[in-house]
Amino acid sequence: MADILEMKMPSPGESITEVEVAQLLVENGAVVDVDDPIAEIDSDKATLELNAEAAGKIEFLVEEGDTVEVGQVVCKIDTSVKPEPKAESKEPSPEPEAEKPKTEPQAAAQAKPAAVDAKATPVAKAMIQDSGADASRIKGSGSGGKILKSDVEAYLAGGFNTASELSGWGGTRDESREKMSSLRRKISTRLVSVKNETAMLTTFNEVDMSFVMDLRKKYKEAFKEKHGVSLGFMSFFTKAVTEALRLYPAVNAYIDGQEMVFHDYADIGIAVSSPKGLMVPVLRNAEQMSLAEIEGDIKRLAIKARDGKLSIEEMTGGTFTITNGGVFGSMLSTPIINPPQSAILGMHNIVERPIAVNGEVVIRPIMYVALSYDHRIIDGKESVSFLYKVKEMIENPAWMLFGGKEPEQVLLGL
Repeated sequence: MADILEMKMPSPGESITEVEVAQLLVENGAVVDVDDPIAEIDSDKATLELNAEAAGKIEFLVEEGDTVEVGQVVCKIDTSVKPEPKAESKEPSPEPEAEKPKTEPQAAAQAKPAAVDAKATPVAKAMIQDSGADASRIKGSGSGGKILKSDVEAYLAGGFNTASELSGWGGTRDESREKMSSLRRKISTRLVSVKNETAMLTTFNEVDMSFVMDLRKKYKEAFKEKHGVSLGFMSFFTKAVTEALRLYPAVNAYIDGQEMVFHDYADIGIAVSSPKGLMVPVLRNAEQMSLAEIEGDIKRLAIKARDGKLSIEEMTGGTFTITNGGVFGSMLSTPIINPPQSAILGMHNIVERPIAVNGEVVIRPIMYVALSYDHRIIDGKESVSFLYKVKEMIENPAWMLFGGKEPEQVLLGL
């Protein structure tokens, strides 16, 4: 008699009542092993994998795109059907040397482009075949529409190559529709609500990155050898931000009804790119972390984001966010606040620019930085002072060790 296990949709996190089936990873009727990933589910906070709770033959009760309530049965597993034992991987036996010359010409023959079946001159046909172009897209100017050499040259010069045609960018007028994932829908709702419900302003400044770049160049090899991670700019900015947040606590606070909630810690959200979009995992108690610990945690979380392994807990509870559009080439932007936080720092690309130093024009690597903030809780003076303090500490990294002051000031008790 068949032993049937009913798998129910687990709760991905607190306050989440329903999810969306993004993708079924195995076919209906497949035999799976325990803990095999069987589906991807989208919540309004993250994309997670659903793993088989037992080994057996699976029967899905949902389809891709379905909205499923937490606790709803999503599939049945017939545990009386056992998966085949996984075969041990064996090294393939080496191919005899004498047979290699026979197989290589065959592979070369298979790699040759197919013959061009089009009305074209011999030279034009050869050019089409060599370039891999689609002859049906080339307009012939010869007699009876025959494709000439000049037609192929004009076609290729226009940028219509094999890569663009294979990608679908072939000059058609086709359209397609794709349903927004629950995560993307939630993000869009949150972004609109931030614009509508906060008094958001942005202040800007520029940072001379030469000091940090020189420091990084001088010690990056020793840093990586000792700590096992690369020394990047994000750790400097994170450390500078935590020191500035200590000096300007309103930037680290948020509004809850008629009250302002202040934090005696800095949980910094670091925006990282993933196949599912921009994710914001959180560094807990970043104010207590060293540069090496910050770099190590960012690397760990970025890998999890890339692999879709970030948990709900790792992306909730931040008090301040840093986003770096510079890695994509952004010169300047106005980042949107990540609610319920009250501020976000935007980093941008580093470009050599002429600036005035001691009355002389010099070329320095400059980064524009932007602080978007909720004016309901953060005054203009605080926002500008906060961003300027970050600038000062990046331009003089030693200040991070002395609470945003010169070493001489600390020595003199000033």
